[in-house]
Amino acid sequence: MGDTAVKICGLQDVEVLKSMVNLPVDYIGFVFAPSRRRVTPEQAALLSAQLKAWKTPEIPQSVGVFVNPELEELAAIVEEAQLDVVQLHGQESPQFCREVKERLGTRVFKVLSVQSLNENSEASINHELYAGVIDGLLLDTFDPVYGGGSGSTFAWEGIPAYRDWARNHGIPLFVAGGLLPSNVAELIDKYSPDGVDVSSGVESDGVKDIDKIAAFVGRVKQA
Repeated sequence: MGDTAVKICGLQDVEVLKSMVNLPVDYIGFVFAPSRRRVTPEQAALLSAQLKAWKTPEIPQSVGVFVNPELEELAAIVEEAQLDVVQLHGQESPQFCREVKERLGTRVFKVLSVQSLNENSEASINHELYAGVIDGLLLDTFDPVYGGGSGSTFAWEGIPAYRDWARNHGIPLFVAGGLLPSNVAELIDKYSPDGVDVSSGVESDGVKDIDKIAAFVGRVKQA
């Protein structure tokens, strides 16, 4: 397996993005779902444009984070913000995911918000239905309000079953939920996810912190 992919989610500030241009980040996430990190399509378009100035060999992919969006609304945002990936955090069906891919031409990441991965929960059954439809599977800690972005970890012991399922279907498995510069190397060492996703773990007082982002990226790429 190659480098673990890094996704920094919840970007809102062009200046923060400018300060990240030399970091080996693979995905930048913009939140369109209800959240204090929410951006407008106009803001996301400005942020996406900034990615074109990236100084690393690969320009990060732009990811839009949505919860149960309407397809028409989604289409308008994807076009305005020039998104590469649509990340779906709600109860979106496999049929909806397929329709997004066919109509909008983006890749689709489906998120499982899970309370405990070592329980035979509903989530462990549902992901099977997305085989051949989605382009990435992301595990996040369940949050009753937002659906994800809780800033707390889940039971990592359950990761291998999902990782193996994803690899059998030729798609990457991402892990989110409570990741920090201090714990991400342990996650990678023990469970080898294809990618990691961080938001609150690289913030200070609710604002993205470039020092924490750099530390997080460094730990991932060294792990």
